[in-house]
Amino acid sequence: MFKLLVINPGSTSTKVSYFEDEKEIYREKIEHSIEELKNFKRVFDQYEFRKLRVLDFLKRHSINEKELFCIVGRGGISKPVSAGTYIISEKMIEDLRNSPIDHASNLGPVIAYEIAKSLGIPAYTVDPIAVDEFQDIARITGLKEINRRSRFHALNTRYVAKKRAEMFGKKIEDFNFIVVHLGGGLSIAPFEKGKAIDVNDSATSGAFSPERSGSLPSIDIVEMCYSGKYKIEEIKKRLMGEGGIISYLGINDLKEVERRIDNGDDYAKFIFEAMAYQISKDIVASAVVLKGKVDEIIFTGGMSNSKRLIDLISDRVSFISKFFLFPGEMEQEALCFGALSVLKGEEEAKIY
Repeated sequence: MFKLLVINPGSTSTKVSYFEDEKEIYREKIEHSIEELKNFKRVFDQYEFRKLRVLDFLKRHSINEKELFCIVGRGGISKPVSAGTYIISEKMIEDLRNSPIDHASNLGPVIAYEIAKSLGIPAYTVDPIAVDEFQDIARITGLKEINRRSRFHALNTRYVAKKRAEMFGKKIEDFNFIVVHLGGGLSIAPFEKGKAIDVNDSATSGAFSPERSGSLPSIDIVEMCYSGKYKIEEIKKRLMGEGGIISYLGINDLKEVERRIDNGDDYAKFIFEAMAYQISKDIVASAVVLKGKVDEIIFTGGMSNSKRLIDLISDRVSFISKFFLFPGEMEQEALCFGALSVLKGEEEAKIY
């Protein structure tokens, strides 16, 4: 039996799970208050604080650290890599420390590595945000100085694509899927024979989401930046954190948006439908990338639980292919699955 600890840092919480083979025995979402986090200048500086919370999880559940086979941390924004399970190294930690984007996911490999090192066991990360398997033509933007980047919910999208392929007794490489991750950020990825050959940048482009602005008219953004009204950090916050639905309605909770719609709020309905409209356009664009050869459109992420949203999207894109739903996020399971594949000898761990 393989015993694993899985660590998944988010912006204001850290999800921690203890697995015995594929069975999740314990899971906690450890919340971190704004008061606690405001003492840290950078997200990366929260490393020691969050590590102690993870160690406390082990103690509270009486988990014998010496029986663990490995520690698995959610991957961050490092240099571009191919998909797979990676051995966490000092080089990876250094790149995450100096990442241009100070994202909570950068803490996952660091915490996993430090705990594993103290126990003398390996630390892994699986399908990090930096997974890049773009076809070259997808990198062109229209401005020579700027390239499109692959930055998306690789962990969750690849996992559900693999699980769906398994339902047919096949592998992900046997299908062309469009995988649509609907969460606080959106990732809409055309998978051609197992590789995400294109995708919207979930941080800065594509459809808007509950808290991200998505693609915006470039000249208007330039004028906003040079208006003298905003500092650079304020602009970034408006685009990622205060954009999307929260910009229009002041909230980022989709359930609350739907409650407003049910209570007759026409403006909330209009913004909700606009988001579905933009998501639909991105799905159609993904079908074009795959030249119309789409075996299935797979929906995942928390917002895929919304029947209203799925119905609105279906109304526009059902002509492309049939749908399949994997509602919710499955990152803990995906991290465990990737590490187990290595421990069982089904996959070879990659070197960063």
